Amino acid sequence: MAHSLPALPYAFNALEPHVDALTMEIHSQRHHKAYVDNLNKALEPHADLQKHDIVALLRNIKTVPDAIRQAVINNGGGHHNHAIFWEIMAPSAGGEPTGAIGDAIKAAFGDFAKFKDTVKQNALTQFGSGWSWLIWNTAAGKIEAIKKPNQDSPLMDGNVPLLGIDVWEHAYYLKYQNKRADYVDAWWNVVNWNKVNELFANAKAGK
Repeated sequence: MAHSLPALPYAFNALEPHVDALTMEIHSQRHHKAYVDNLNKALEPHADLQKHDIVALLRNIKTVPDAIRQAVINNGGGHHNHAIFWEIMAPSAGGEPTGAIGDAIKAAFGDFAKFKDTVKQNALTQFGSGWSWLIWNTAAGKIEAIKKPNQDSPLMDGNVPLLGIDVWEHAYYLKYQNKRADYVDAWWNVVNWNKVNELFANAKAGK
């Protein structure tokens, strides 16, 4: 089963002015496409692995042969991380979270402002490239804010990604240059809390 590049659920310019159109086009159509293409190339000699969807592949990363494991981590992680990233953003979105995820954030972090501070601090202290995540910690049965390097997926640790900020420079450099903090601050204006609530409900249900 060849992995494919998902279509964006909105136009390249839909998240302006917070995420610029050229960045969205390059990010989705070149960077994400490269992850998909390289993942499929790595899996070509392994028909048994080709039948797994990306979630199953990453959750069972330790069963992937050593010869291609890092390629699957890099490119499979990059594929899934970005597939989620496009969906947890939306035009005319942002604001404070409502529903179950809003309640969970208040319970875990005290309030939304403290949650944003934690996620931002993780984003700014991730050396080099990586992601700042809100995850469902499956073993602990709670949400947590973490950071991961490169394209490492929370799925590989048995957890479920709910919200993630891509802090690779290709995600923001055209508009924000080296001002990662400004990018993170602006990014909250495009968060699709409806999608995050959906991911949260599925994670708690073990889906």
